Amino acid sequence: MNPYASALGNRDPFQVVANTPQQLARLFDSLGPERIEQSLVPGKWSPRQIVSHLADAEVAFAFRLRQALAEDHHVIQPFDQDKWANTYMGYEARTALDTFSSLRNWNLAFIRSVPKEAFSKPVTHPERGHMTFRTLVETMAGHDLNHVRQLEAFASKS
Repeated sequence: MNPYASALGNRDPFQVVANTPQQLARLFDSLGPERIEQSLVPGKWSPRQIVSHLADAEVAFAFRLRQALAEDHHVIQPFDQDKWANTYMGYEARTALDTFSSLRNWNLAFIRSVPKEAFSKPVTHPERGHMTFRTLVETMAGHDLNHVRQLEAFASKS
């Protein structure tokens, strides 16, 4: 099950994951250094924290994608995003964006190298149940869109 299926809709997940680094860079530049630090709602993440989260999530996706193909009956290890976020105040926004973009390019190269039949390989997520390798890519895409929309909301509050 893809928890971001509604965010993805009928979009091509491969195109979404390929386009996200450029979208993030555009949004990052439009926000500027002051607004990248501001949260729209007290207690919610700032754009810098969102980009830091995306970099961390890309680390997790990198591992998940590779383990899904390397192991039979792979069980995905979930992570607590809020606990990971405890360190985000120590990260620079540009470093987080650069990290995300580099990891995403690495993951795209990996995804593009995967044989077509491998996209149906099953994996299990303890909280979401049975999935396939393709579902992992779709989850990446929906997750991207969810956070890109958040950043677009920040950018629209000029």
